[in-house]
Amino acid sequence: MPADTVSVTGWGRTAPSAARLVRPRTFEEAALAVRGCGARGGIARGLGRAYGDAAQNAGGEVFDMTGLDRIHAIDADGGTVLCDAGVSLHRLMEVLLPLGWFVPVTPGTRYVTVGGAIGADIHGKNHHVSGSFSRHVLSLELLTADGQVRTVAPGTPLFEATAGGMGLTGVILTATVRLQPVRTSWMSVDTERASDLDDLMARLADTDHRYRYSVAWIDLLARGRATGRAVLTRGDHAPLDALPRSARREPLSFRTSRLPAAPSFVPEGLLSRTTVGLFNELWFRKAPRSRTGQLQRIPAFFHPLDGVPHWNRIYGRGGFVQYQFVVGHGREDTLRRIVRRISQRRCPSFLAVLKRFGDADPGWLSFPVPGWTLALDIPASLPGLGAFLDELDEEVAAAGGRVYLAKDSRLRPELLAAMYPRLDDFRALRAELDPRGVFTSDLSRRLRL
Repeated sequence: MPADTVSVTGWGRTAPSAARLVRPRTFEEAALAVRGCGARGGIARGLGRAYGDAAQNAGGEVFDMTGLDRIHAIDADGGTVLCDAGVSLHRLMEVLLPLGWFVPVTPGTRYVTVGGAIGADIHGKNHHVSGSFSRHVLSLELLTADGQVRTVAPGTPLFEATAGGMGLTGVILTATVRLQPVRTSWMSVDTERASDLDDLMARLADTDHRYRYSVAWIDLLARGRATGRAVLTRGDHAPLDALPRSARREPLSFRTSRLPAAPSFVPEGLLSRTTVGLFNELWFRKAPRSRTGQLQRIPAFFHPLDGVPHWNRIYGRGGFVQYQFVVGHGREDTLRRIVRRISQRRCPSFLAVLKRFGDADPGWLSFPVPGWTLALDIPASLPGLGAFLDELDEEVAAAGGRVYLAKDSRLRPELLAAMYPRLDDFRALRAELDPRGVFTSDLSRRLRL
């Protein structure tokens, strides 16, 4: 198998570590790689879109699973697909949309693998309706530390530990996924402005049930009466009769566009409070006060940043921290307080979104719980950022909330049990299934998982 010692980092480009990158091309090679792990163990890696250190393993092995990328079977009548874990959501869209099917859940990028989607138990704009990705997985094949391949079904402890388990129960090889039927590859989108955070939360709480997809961009630099002002975007898959005649000839075509890649070198400080504040002001003011029924293609609605290759470079060599937390219904005061603190500290974030989660998912380390989730990007070089986020972690934990492990790069381990009540169950199953600690990562060592 091809293998090189390389520097590996997450999408946030912080805390790189060196590991031996192994590239299996068959299930047999994947089993050999697991059996051949050294003392530092190994961890599976997909397309590298985890923001922090979940798919890094300093001094050990990292299994690049993107070579296992076959689609084995599609049930175009029943709406299921059986595929390798290394297949990307982008590839599934290319193949499935012309057949009238869409992935059940997609995050803000389509460049994640099916294995990564399960391991991080990703969520999207439709969690209040559809839950997270693993809720739609009918079965999976898992390569465990003893070299066995196990078929794992929902409702079993091993499935619930694997969904959101960050790759620490084994290497996912295949998955059978239930799909979402669609009539077109277009979205019907409603957009409106919210004047402040309370206005935004009221709009979401009152009318989210009308939409399959819902998300709000929030201006975290706005202060005073405008604190938390936002642009709310919601929509659903457009029916055929909503399309203009020219688009009805190929209603299920999947078209993407790409702008030039971000340069490899970006000056430090480009995303300052001044430049981000200007961007946020323009973005809010250019949004319509209220607009209904706008047609957008799927990539524009779900994955606008995918059109800019390597967009993570715009934060400079220091990279950025993605911070995402959730607090439950009834804890709105905690959300308000955190938003005010971020605004008062003038954190320069132009990628900040607020969503409502629906019912919790069964994964022991799955992130979503019913309530409010805020995600924001912050340049890692911001002075005092670590201590500030530590304080926010304390507030989140005290409110019974949690931080998303797939985006985390700096959470303190002592807060983990307060955030994830099934942590002891996860640790016990992992110790039984993998007593030698074959599957390990920088994240698992940092958080003592």
